Amino acid sequence: MSRRIFKVMASDRMDGKTDSGDPRFEILIVGMNGDLRGKQLPPGTEDKVWAGDIRLPTSTQSLDIWGDDNDDITGLSLTIGDPDGKVIPDRRSLAPMPWAPEGSMQVLATMHEFDGSPSFMDPRAILASVVARYAARGLTPVVATELEFYVMSGDWRETGRPYPPGSLTYRGEPNGFQLYDMSAVDALDGYLQTLRAYAKAQDLPADATTAEFGPGQFEVNLLHRADALAAADDCLYLKRIAEQAARRHGLKSTCMAKPYSEHAGSGLHVHASIIDGRGRNILDAKGGEPKLLKSVTAGLLNTMREAQLIFAPFANSYRRFQPGSFAPVDLTWGSGHRGTAIRIPDKDGPAARIEHRVAGADVNPYLLLAAILGGMLTGLDDELDPGEETTPSHIPANTTRLTHDFLSAVETFRTSPFIADIFGARYQALYGDTKRKEALAHLRTVSDFDYRTYLPRL
Repeated sequence: MSRRIFKVMASDRMDGKTDSGDPRFEILIVGMNGDLRGKQLPPGTEDKVWAGDIRLPTSTQSLDIWGDDNDDITGLSLTIGDPDGKVIPDRRSLAPMPWAPEGSMQVLATMHEFDGSPSFMDPRAILASVVARYAARGLTPVVATELEFYVMSGDWRETGRPYPPGSLTYRGEPNGFQLYDMSAVDALDGYLQTLRAYAKAQDLPADATTAEFGPGQFEVNLLHRADALAAADDCLYLKRIAEQAARRHGLKSTCMAKPYSEHAGSGLHVHASIIDGRGRNILDAKGGEPKLLKSVTAGLLNTMREAQLIFAPFANSYRRFQPGSFAPVDLTWGSGHRGTAIRIPDKDGPAARIEHRVAGADVNPYLLLAAILGGMLTGLDDELDPGEETTPSHIPANTTRLTHDFLSAVETFRTSPFIADIFGARYQALYGDTKRKEALAHLRTVSDFDYRTYLPRL
């Protein structure tokens, strides 16, 4: 993946001015929670980056959602001296930072040990290892993502809670649902123009932008790539530019799965197919029975409970799984059915593919794609049966249900042979133990709901 370098014109910026100051260069690694960490370098020092001379503690990728290295439970920080790793940049991800002074650039990197091997903690390395399994079979996964997110008022730190932008409310209340509502797009046209300008500057393959159900909720579709790592990079960059564009307009964007109790959650849907060495889609049923398509669907369903912690990595993530919503709660599949966990939009021709509809917008895109592609691999190894199809007139009885409980998802993840195979036993332990601490902290926290509901009555 090469990225063309664009200059962002002054007219693309909200205030009509180009940021002043010296350009900067950022080298970034991806944390456990999909967060970006790294170093900001002064102009003229990029040679150090390309030479692989940038160092960061390897424990940087073990940090939890609060930024704690949890050395007491992982033993990966001070216990072993908090050693450095080599931060090796991926030139394909080099992109401008259009929100920064002109000439500023960023590049994604993978953490390596000093023996040259990728760190077991690096999400990009984990996804790359899964893609390598496809390459060993002469196959290439083709992936596209659809990201939903909310844009909200910029005073959330002062108020302590999110509110929709004022242009989408009447007397402080949302004006109903906004699905595909062009007036909602118009109301935030300045923000969306900035977002599109940033996406163009970074050469992101952004396609349609639509208003979703919730007030200030939008979806941006990214076109498919025959490079899963590049597709994850695109998704991560899209999250960053959504936030940077919001800052420029005095707003806040969030990929929380469920920022509002009373409004729709945000998902990250993934479309995936597989091509062979001649560029042919091996999932194409060619007008016949889609056996392989059904088999990879079954592989995804069979591993979904074990991987749910990847698809729903935080306590808030589980508020999104509600019956009657578009967030699936059962392990079901269907042809074109948007209420199922796995949807098959097309079974014939080059567009034959699956759509994975379970993950929230809060996921780490690299771990998400690793789990999805890993599940599909199990359907390539054996001919699997996904069970009865869900249709508008038929809902299979006794389907397996996803969990609504964060801690249950953690414990299932920690003991899964599938997770150990795809992510490695060491990362399974690190991720599982770190998330277990987070789940227990959530359980121990007495919330405002407890006070409002129980304190007056008990």
